[in-house]
Amino acid sequence: MIYMATLWQFFGFPDPEGNTNKMPQPPQETVIEAESVESEVAPLEEITDAPHSGTSTIPRGWTGPLTPDGEPFHDMDAYTHPSMGAKIRTALRYVRPDSMHRLPIQGMHQRIQQGDTLIVDLRPLIHMDAHKDACRRQLRHLGEESGVSVFALDLENQLLLIPGVDVVVDVSKHELGLIPVLL
Repeated sequence: MIYMATLWQFFGFPDPEGNTNKMPQPPQETVIEAESVESEVAPLEEITDAPHSGTSTIPRGWTGPLTPDGEPFHDMDAYTHPSMGAKIRTALRYVRPDSMHRLPIQGMHQRIQQGDTLIVDLRPLIHMDAHKDACRRQLRHLGEESGVSVFALDLENQLLLIPGVDVVVDVSKHELGLIPVLL
């Protein structure tokens, strides 16, 4: 027999609608008690938590840090695989006006020069059309100074994308990516 469950039950959450249609319960099976088989089962050995000596697991010549249990701790942060190359230094930054409705233009300019891509959100300036236009002019001027274009991500020009210096935006295919390495 197949029983249907709701999406909420699938994820283990209670049903927010509190449906009273309960699923039909499977028929109750009668429980038959079996004879005790304790005599046939061998008793389990008691396992004790004996403290182990940390010196027996430490490799010879180990100079690295140890865990509180005395085990050697291998810090994988310093490990880099040769195929991984250099760490990526660029980031995607989300910027919106502060409580005084200003944009941090100087900080944004520095981040663009470092190659970071900025997403500027002017939606918090709901009833300030003139101020939104002033912010757009500042961003257009910032783009001209940095040598990058400013792209609108929505129809109202309230969500703007400013790619970093080393970021390529293909406007014909609408692809965003890093400059390919020239051979």
